[in-house]
Amino acid sequence: MAITSANQLELLQTAEAVAREKMIDPELVIEAMEESLARAAKSRYGAEMDIRVKIDRKTGRATFTRVRTVVDEEDLENYQAEFTVEQAKPYFDAPRPGREEFWLRDGVRIDPTEAEGPQVGDEFHEQVPPVEMGRIAAQSAKQVILQKVREAERDRQYEEFKDRVGTIVNGIVKREEYGNVIVDVGAGEAILRRNEKIPRESYRINDRIRCYVKDVRREARGPQIFLSRTAPEFMAELFKMEVPEIYDGIIEIKAVARDPGSRAKIAVLSHDSSIDPVGACVGMRGSRVQAVVNELQGEKIDIIPWNEDVPTFLVNALQPAEVTKVVLDEDAGKIEVVVPDEQLSLAIGRRGQNVRLASQLTGLDIDILTEEEESQRRQAEFAERTKLFMDTLDLDEFFAQLLVSEGFTSLEEVAYVDLDELLSIEGVDEETASELQARARDYLAEQDRKALEHARELGVQDNLVNFEGLTPQMIEALAEDGILTLEDFATCADWELAGGWTTENGERKKDDGLLEKFDVSLEEAQNLVMSARVQLGWVDLADLHPESEEATEEQEAEA
Repeated sequence: MAITSANQLELLQTAEAVAREKMIDPELVIEAMEESLARAAKSRYGAEMDIRVKIDRKTGRATFTRVRTVVDEEDLENYQAEFTVEQAKPYFDAPRPGREEFWLRDGVRIDPTEAEGPQVGDEFHEQVPPVEMGRIAAQSAKQVILQKVREAERDRQYEEFKDRVGTIVNGIVKREEYGNVIVDVGAGEAILRRNEKIPRESYRINDRIRCYVKDVRREARGPQIFLSRTAPEFMAELFKMEVPEIYDGIIEIKAVARDPGSRAKIAVLSHDSSIDPVGACVGMRGSRVQAVVNELQGEKIDIIPWNEDVPTFLVNALQPAEVTKVVLDEDAGKIEVVVPDEQLSLAIGRRGQNVRLASQLTGLDIDILTEEEESQRRQAEFAERTKLFMDTLDLDEFFAQLLVSEGFTSLEEVAYVDLDELLSIEGVDEETASELQARARDYLAEQDRKALEHARELGVQDNLVNFEGLTPQMIEALAEDGILTLEDFATCADWELAGGWTTENGERKKDDGLLEKFDVSLEEAQNLVMSARVQLGWVDLADLHPESEEATEEQEAEA
């Protein structure tokens, strides 16, 4: 095929037709044609030549141009596309008649008769005859055009959907591949993975489907649109569509937890005291929530009022079970719930579903105990503390139980509490109280001596022993873990000392700290480690509190 006047206009017509069909810019199609024609010309004139093709946007005429660039002599590598200043001078000084050629400098056309001579970077353009495109060249050109069109389609598809992440789209099922559903979303295809489908939900070709756009990514094979019907956000978006108050921002969805296809819990909060958030989401005779349930294939939905108070919110989240008592441990991110014995199975739910959804909704690990189990645990703690006081303070069982019932839980509390608190116990006089404190202090002192002796046997150094803030028992625990000097201690991280929690695959895991059993908080651990670094000279105290130091200097100056 030759690019003649007979088919020049066909190039433009073809470009417009392809662009219209694929909904892309016609300019992109013409550029693809220019590149394909340039490849065909290189196969005719030589692959090392720099052949460029320009198609006139009005007439469709294709112009083939060979380009050579002026380079330094030591940089000359490609003799077909580059030449030196000396080699370029004949073309610069004496233009050849009858040839369509020109020079470009910095992208601007120049007149050789007015310029001093060729410079490095100049480009010499000379027109070459159009090529005859054989079958192989035409096939190659077709592949280039198709590739460019596909790339343009992908770019358009990505640009269209990248801002639609987090929204709901309607599509038509095209086919199913290995359990994944391919959905036609109008501007392209999206994928609904097997694990993002609601269990026991089946689709047939040409079924209409509504999905949540979970992610849009650029990949080597083009933009991939990932859909979901199991995401909690899908339910939230459905409620936003059905409940005008949510769309308007009067009611806010605070949290969603789902067991797709089975049951879900959604926590809502009203910013208008005159509007009941639960009633608004349920709708007249349940019409609003029923529309969401039908879309989710009968998934049962519990609508729960949000509350800033975590225990109160948890009581609501565990409905329909009744809760007797809630004990919250914010540091550990755990919460204990006590329920009547007959309510245990209801609180846990079938296969743990109810408590699992409540845990997802609150973001806390929930331990459920019956009243009987909690009573047994309290009795065991009472007996353990009673035995502690009997063994260490040489008390009879009655007196030890009396201390525990008054709220004393450790020897330190007995040893260092105000004497008046011991005197407030019925039957305890001043002499008895003083004796109790003396026994507790003697026992603790002996324990300190043994701990320090053991630590020194392990090789602990004096600079760690004399460091302020560490008890002998703490020093012993550090020594047992190989921390023997103040330098070793200063390299510790705060969480290594105080412990903490990490989340892996959605599950919270406990990290035990070396000093955690001594109730050392994360903040206290940070202060201890920083004090050690300051004492060793690793950190300048002035660098830690520059603002307070400047304020002190200003106050001194004013004084």
